[in-house]
Amino acid sequence: MNEHPTGAGNSTFDLVDTRKLFEVLHLQPGSVFLDLACGNGRYALKAAEYVTAEGAIYAVDLWEDGIATLRSEARARELEQIRASVADISKRIPAEDHAVDICLINSALHDLLRDGTHDAALQEITRVMKPTGKLVVVEFEKTPGSPGPPVEVRLSPEEVESLLRPYGLEHVRTMNVGPYHYLSSFRLDRSARTR
Repeated sequence: MNEHPTGAGNSTFDLVDTRKLFEVLHLQPGSVFLDLACGNGRYALKAAEYVTAEGAIYAVDLWEDGIATLRSEARARELEQIRASVADISKRIPAEDHAVDICLINSALHDLLRDGTHDAALQEITRVMKPTGKLVVVEFEKTPGSPGPPVEVRLSPEEVESLLRPYGLEHVRTMNVGPYHYLSSFRLDRSARTR
């Protein structure tokens, strides 16, 4: 596996308004949640409070150290619903077809685009999503300055929407979730898929 994938070790947890984010995610007891490019799993650990032991959380990243940290923390908290995996999401997401209620890609879609793996990753995402599934994308505002990646690799909400539409992902809403980030939520509409 790639020891240092693009963006590895960078967490936005303390920069994002997690209250707003989790309101939009709308996780419930029994929900199946997929946290892609989860890093050390702070969002997955928070999600465990919402999905409870009845639900499942797939937390996936290429960064082996981050997944090891998450596994250790999940064991310490006895959070058996967290299934943390080192995996390349452009090859295979370790979840069954149509298993996921809600998927989160937090500050990583621009990395997938930059690495040229976005097409395969988005096909995998739509494979694992339920027909009623929701995808939430969090990205840095497309403005220069720190924190975040260079402005030329950042994605505007319009660019995210254009990127996801061919995969049958229909835009629902966009809102700010802190001083540096916005989120865009999408629902799956398989009839609109062109890829």
